[in-house]
Amino acid sequence: MTSHLTTHVLDAATGTPAKNVVVSLARHMSGGGTTGVAQGFTDADGRLALGPEHLEPGMYALTFGTGAWFADRGIPTFYPLITVTFTVEESDRHYHVPLLLSPFAYSTYRGS
Repeated sequence: MTSHLTTHVLDAATGTPAKNVVVSLARHMSGGGTTGVAQGFTDADGRLALGPEHLEPGMYALTFGTGAWFADRGIPTFYPLITVTFTVEESDRHYHVPLLLSPFAYSTYRGS
């Protein structure tokens, strides 16, 4: 089963993939709160496919455990958790949410 949600984490300070970053996917509920959907670790290329094959339309959040990843390298960071919230409009589309990170900055965008 192929996931329609993927991510890619790149250490922008070194230009290398961020291997073994824990990533959690949660869905925001219409009445408030969230419910967990999936969790996994980035592979050797910093990539991860997670979640069901089709995400129902709604608001979701990817949370990246960057604090633990930097701590394993002995590097202090200002952002121990990075949460990217996004909207799924069509359940049959592929969604790619990459993350570029450094100890004191990060950026993301809607990938393809």
